[in-house]
Amino acid sequence: MSTTASEASRRRTFAVIAHPDAGKSTLTEALALHAHMIKEAGAVHGKAGRKSTVSDWMDMEKDRGISIASSALQFEYAPEDHDGEPFMINLVDTPGHADFSEDTYRVLSAVDAAVMLIDGAKGLEPQTLKLFRVCKARGLPIVTVVNKWDRPGRSPLELVDEIVNEIQLQPTPLFWPVGEAGDFRGLARINDDGEAEEYIHFLRTAGGSTIAPEEHYTPEQAVEREEDVWETAAEEVELLAADGALHDQELFLECTTSPLIFASAMLNFGVHQILDTLCALAPAPAGRDSDPKVIEAAAGGNSVAVDEHRDPTDDFSGVVFKVQAGMDRNHRDSLAFMRVVSGVFERGMQVTHAQSGRTFSTKYALTVFGRTRATVDAAYPGDIVGLVNAGSLAPGDTIYAGKKVQFPPMPQFAPEHFCTLRAKSLGKYKQFRKALEQLDSEGVVQILRNDARGDANPVMAAVGPMQFEVMQARMDVEYNVETVADPVPYSVARRTDAESAPVLAKQRGVEIFTRTDGELIALFGDKWKLAFVEKEHPELTMETLVAD
Repeated sequence: MSTTASEASRRRTFAVIAHPDAGKSTLTEALALHAHMIKEAGAVHGKAGRKSTVSDWMDMEKDRGISIASSALQFEYAPEDHDGEPFMINLVDTPGHADFSEDTYRVLSAVDAAVMLIDGAKGLEPQTLKLFRVCKARGLPIVTVVNKWDRPGRSPLELVDEIVNEIQLQPTPLFWPVGEAGDFRGLARINDDGEAEEYIHFLRTAGGSTIAPEEHYTPEQAVEREEDVWETAAEEVELLAADGALHDQELFLECTTSPLIFASAMLNFGVHQILDTLCALAPAPAGRDSDPKVIEAAAGGNSVAVDEHRDPTDDFSGVVFKVQAGMDRNHRDSLAFMRVVSGVFERGMQVTHAQSGRTFSTKYALTVFGRTRATVDAAYPGDIVGLVNAGSLAPGDTIYAGKKVQFPPMPQFAPEHFCTLRAKSLGKYKQFRKALEQLDSEGVVQILRNDARGDANPVMAAVGPMQFEVMQARMDVEYNVETVADPVPYSVARRTDAESAPVLAKQRGVEIFTRTDGELIALFGDKWKLAFVEKEHPELTMETLVAD
């Protein structure tokens, strides 16, 4: 096996998805703790002693206790029974709030599997359902983790039924809870035949800030120790097995079934079982198909040959899924987060930007652990690399070496909230424009312009209103520019074209803008205004802005 193939085979790249407050960042911290990357978890009991987690680096995240930007963590991890080289984990903690679903969508285009985190008391929630559908559409295998089992909640069988009925995903228990929600004593390890073959009893630590010690018992010993509590767990496992809820690797990879684990990220119960499951079952990095439009253009006379498919062992290629500035106040730079798709990335190598055809050197490349940076000299398929000050790169862009490849672009979500943004002080206009350019390149919001409003008063378009708060906070902190946001009387956006735009611009309650990517966007006062224009002018182009 080649070095590239060997390195790719030990990579596991996944995202954690969930509804807000399901415990994503706490779980991320706990996973890093079990990989011995940190000595103490950042989330601890007690308001006075609560710390921000290592993956939440933005001031707003620390103040509000939620993740509002995705962050990438990379670390090695070796399961206890693993004899070979440790696995290289690339973990992306995603924002759970619906206002930042576009950021999460981009992350899901850069991973090979997902951990779907569910609150044991609340079950499936709206954002969980939405993100699951994105995973399903992308064919991402899902490991389901029921979190917060140390708190009162619903019955485990009820949660399984809800998952089956709501999203048609069959959970297949690998680690079943011993003790009802709020009385979490440990886990029953389930074998391939659907039998509880071992009892793992957890011992609490102070505040759950360190790895919870484990005691292992046979089923017979478990009966003596836990009596009817163990017997209840064993009976529930037997019932699910009789119903066919057994792990099948092929069905898991097809996103038909989902390995199920119960845990408490806050207490560090069941955490290394999650890591072990991902190492054993989650897929290693796979290849990608090139953009069909680029292939079609090449076939139509383009002199540049284009790869139709890039395998992990082919020449280097990578896709940018996020651009982020302001992660370190000591470094006024931006990072383009790139997922290595194929080949070996070497710091300093010359690569080509597929969208522009320009070549550039990757002199400054980093791996990122929350806010902590480390220079990376080589990276392999599945790895996440931060390219410093690669100003021409935007989410969805492809970079490559060797034969050209260009992966499909990332669609933008349909914005539903709009406002104008201006600097409070005219003397800050230069900094305002610079900040606007940077945050636009990151895709924090969509920026719409037209001649009537000018560059000093652009319209911001966002999926959710909290995106405007993030933009204003970052302008203030990173560029020392205070801004004023004013609402505009629009609530619906549609893509249009050069032929339709002049006619639409004459309609009352409609305004035409140009987005940064060159697309013409028509804003309508409300859905009734849109319906009226569509009825009166069916010949005009008014396309819905929805991610594929």
